[in-house]
Amino acid sequence: MAITKLTSNQLYKKCDPSKFDFKTTAELEEGLSALGQDRAISAVELGIHIKSRGYNLFCLGPEGTGKMSLVKRLLETEAKKRKTPSDWAYVYNFDEPYKPKAIQFPAGEACNFAKDIDELIFELSSNLSVLVESDEYKAAIDIIKQKYKAKKDEYVSLLQKKAKGKRVSLLHMQMGLVVAPMKDGEVLSPDAFDQLSENEKKLIMDDLNAMQEEIENATQTLPQWEDKQKKEIETLKSKFVKATVEKPINELKTKYKKYIQAVKFLRAIQTHILDNVDEFVPNEAEKVSLTGEEDPMQILLSKMKQPEEDKFSKLKVNVIVKNTPDAGAPIITVDHPTQGNLVGKVERIQQYGALLTDFTLIKAGALHCANGGFILLDARKVLEQPYAWDSLKRAISTKCIKIESPSEETSFTTISLDPEPIPLDIKVILTGDFEIYDLLCERDPDFRDFFKVEADFGIIMDRTEENEIEYAKLIGSLSKKKGLRSLNRQAVARVIEHASRLADDADKLTAHISSIGDLLREADYWARKSQSKQIGKNHIDQAIDAQIYRMDRIKKSMLEQIDKGTILMDVKGKRVGQINGLVVYDFSNYSFGKPARITTQVRIGKGDFVDIEREIDLSGPIHTKGVLILKSLISNRFAKRSPLSLSASIVFEQSYGGVDGDSASSTEYYCLISAITGLEIDQGIAVTGSINQFGEIQPIGGVNEKIEGFFDVCVHNGLTGTQGVIIPRTNVGNLMLRADILQAVEDGKFTIYAIDTVDDGIEILTGKKAGEPDSRGRYPRGTINYMVQKSLKGLYSSYARYAKETHGCM
Repeated sequence: MAITKLTSNQLYKKCDPSKFDFKTTAELEEGLSALGQDRAISAVELGIHIKSRGYNLFCLGPEGTGKMSLVKRLLETEAKKRKTPSDWAYVYNFDEPYKPKAIQFPAGEACNFAKDIDELIFELSSNLSVLVESDEYKAAIDIIKQKYKAKKDEYVSLLQKKAKGKRVSLLHMQMGLVVAPMKDGEVLSPDAFDQLSENEKKLIMDDLNAMQEEIENATQTLPQWEDKQKKEIETLKSKFVKATVEKPINELKTKYKKYIQAVKFLRAIQTHILDNVDEFVPNEAEKVSLTGEEDPMQILLSKMKQPEEDKFSKLKVNVIVKNTPDAGAPIITVDHPTQGNLVGKVERIQQYGALLTDFTLIKAGALHCANGGFILLDARKVLEQPYAWDSLKRAISTKCIKIESPSEETSFTTISLDPEPIPLDIKVILTGDFEIYDLLCERDPDFRDFFKVEADFGIIMDRTEENEIEYAKLIGSLSKKKGLRSLNRQAVARVIEHASRLADDADKLTAHISSIGDLLREADYWARKSQSKQIGKNHIDQAIDAQIYRMDRIKKSMLEQIDKGTILMDVKGKRVGQINGLVVYDFSNYSFGKPARITTQVRIGKGDFVDIEREIDLSGPIHTKGVLILKSLISNRFAKRSPLSLSASIVFEQSYGGVDGDSASSTEYYCLISAITGLEIDQGIAVTGSINQFGEIQPIGGVNEKIEGFFDVCVHNGLTGTQGVIIPRTNVGNLMLRADILQAVEDGKFTIYAIDTVDDGIEILTGKKAGEPDSRGRYPRGTINYMVQKSLKGLYSSYARYAKETHGCM
């Protein structure tokens, strides 16, 4: 057994500013170090260099450890060494319009191809639109027209010859040739015809009928002439169109001959134009009849047939991925990983009350942009988005990116495009905390197959001389990166000391870079307010004090309640069966300690220990475990040869929010011993520490907060010089206490004890020796354990007499 009164040097590990060879951090080179993350770095390097299936990464660790920025730096180094991935573009599929085709190009070539296609469209649009106005085209059309006009004239001349000597005349009307009655070389009007004699009428009607029959026989060949004229004009037009489009398209075929899919697309463009000449060039055959005059009705119908869409829109190129040559592999971070933002989407536009789409509305997703490189995703954000996780897994599994519509995952379907999938070669890096990682491992059987490498980012690192110097460089880099004032050596030393406090270990430093960054920003504010050119130790202290001040309202309120007597608390005097334990209130970004009164009552019984918190469901399982260990310890020590004939009740007074943890188990032991023996416990000494079944004191958490919480209550009520805290010796290395506590210890106004066993603690609290058992398990007279043994023996005797009187036997 050993009881140690800790000195101020044991309560706080200082950082000596003289070890630094700089005056301010402005002298340090900028460069964020990966302090304490060697294990994680090794895992990341393994993951990014193994190209086998499933070797994607999951970077696990709390937010603020700098894991994302560290991973990015490692990826940037690797990305520079890798080849720049291909460009991708979608084009119209002339065979299956709802299935746009994907074309792959070397980095930077897709935009060049799209630009060339736009220039081709402009050239074709200009040349084809003026084709019908060219002299050569007009001359060729005139030849065809004249040929068929001559046939028409020959046909009319033949009819006129047949009409000679007959009482009829051929008239040229808009609907064609018309036969009219004639007498004496004059065309008869209907009235004049009616005045003729019946014989004359009969002769004229015979001639009319005969001539009409001749006309009808002759006109049977007229439609054939019109069809032939139309076909000849179409053939001529196709010949001219082919000559117009063939040259520029062949030039592009030659330019892009290395890219098979691009050449196929150019061929398809040429075929499409030649197969649909009327869409690109006005149809002369429809505008001109055999009469040689424009047909207004045909012109109107032709205009009604014109599609509203741009006739050249199908020729365009939609570049969805464009990379800069020699830029290396891409690194893409996705802040809002919806399904569409990951695998791409097909947008729609509203037109005349309907939603329309085409291949030019295909938009790339993050997987397209990161293809051939790296993509970083927050696992929690991915899981929060409908269908995003399944789409990501499907892309990893199939090694291709298929643009999917959310409606495909539901019972609602709409007609949309089905773009050709694009091959995927990517390294996926997920980030998240341990909770998300465990959830995915447990609930998703595919997760471990797809993410075989976990990079565990720790939150603490060793506080060695070397790491302190590296930490100073990290502080300097953070101040430069955030545009803050430089820190002098004393300020750097104070930040390192605070980093140990955040790590809850004097020999460790926090790796929660975000917290250090926040501290530097706030210290810079105080330096600016004091018009200082650099951040000093006093500014760091101000920032720390201000952080605490902003969050300690509840703590101050509890002190006021203790002062008013609302919360019963004794930090002076002595009591039987009453002791001050220590608890920690842990909020999201702030925690503080407070003493809690624990009381115990004992009586004759059958060895029952009543944990009042547990009886009313205010006790957590770990606290309940501590009470059971306490019972086992008491029984093992004092009831080996006779039953434990007592009943005890233990309670945290004025506790209404639940209790958990076993850090009060040693405290409950001392309180129980006091209640059994009647010995008074010094209320000026608070206790923390868990116990095992052998009475050894085990470490606990929040030791700094607990000591400071009790110290604040003692200061509030006035220090007596006899007050202090008992802690496990194994927690001494965790101590990084406030300066006012260090001063109080140096002045002898407050004491912190480090102990190994419960016997050490009971000696401090009562001022009496605990006592060691002999070979027969008996303790020396006058010791505390002797008094416990004696009291329990008396309880057993009383219980035996009671049992005998009640039942007549034991």
